[in-house]
Amino acid sequence: MAASAMVNAVKSVIPQLSYNSYKGQAGRIGVIGGSKDYTGAPYFAAISVLKVGGDLSHVVCTSDSAAIIKSYSPELIVHPILDSENAVADISEWLPRFHSLVIGPGLGRDSKTLDTVKGVIAKARDLDIPMVIDADGVFLLSEQPDIIKGYKQAVLTPNAVEFNRLYTSVIGTDADNSNLQESTKRLSAALGNVTIVRKGPSDIISGGNNVIECSSRGSPRRCGGQGDLLAGSLGVFLYWGMMAMQKNIKEPTLLSYGPTVCAAYAACLLTRECNALAFTKCGRSMTTSDMIERIYAGMEGLYGDREKSTT
Repeated sequence: MAASAMVNAVKSVIPQLSYNSYKGQAGRIGVIGGSKDYTGAPYFAAISVLKVGGDLSHVVCTSDSAAIIKSYSPELIVHPILDSENAVADISEWLPRFHSLVIGPGLGRDSKTLDTVKGVIAKARDLDIPMVIDADGVFLLSEQPDIIKGYKQAVLTPNAVEFNRLYTSVIGTDADNSNLQESTKRLSAALGNVTIVRKGPSDIISGGNNVIECSSRGSPRRCGGQGDLLAGSLGVFLYWGMMAMQKNIKEPTLLSYGPTVCAAYAACLLTRECNALAFTKCGRSMTTSDMIERIYAGMEGLYGDREKSTT
């Protein structure tokens, strides 16, 4: 498949800006993560939601991380309920307001928190909420893969280590790293065609029935937080892709590969573009904040003809 075909599919799902739109219509996204030791990751994911074009970005975090995350930006809506006494019930009250979830940035591996997230995933599945699962969210799935098995509105974004751990848990053998496309496709199929993004020098994406790679330009810089930008932007693209299907948009590549794979490709391509743009300016001093500053330029350069407003 030509990269241009997938780019056209992505363009078809991006809603045009309109003076008749109302707040929330372009996406109300919930980021579930943030703990005492990890406050930057949920911020990067949540602010990327807004920079890509989502309207409202929520962070559901622990009580000891909320004030820190709030201090990073007044744009974010922060809920310090991830470690509340009735956390699953408290979070569930908010779930119907979210168009998609991004689960995992800054989550940590506290057993009580992971149990809460397990319950939240179950509630989100009942409500058919699309979700991106990243970082320690993927760790949870490697321990209990049945939590997500068969849920085709989910996208998992493991790095190489997380992928190998999840693969061994689900398949029962080590992944064949000499054929990453086949390994990614096999893992997706074994999980019931849950979309997998295996992040690496080339991002390998599979929904079980197909596999594509995103290998556009990036940079040799590997600062922390880049995966959070990917996860947050993917949360927006995932919602847009689902809405495009509901609107019966007849774009051939979108129909062939489906909204989860197209959304994953969109986020991978954008992250790589932001990485390249920031590295050109900042070199080895580049940080994820530099990449986030270039999301607009990345969106405009990749998908600009969908950025124009309508009346």
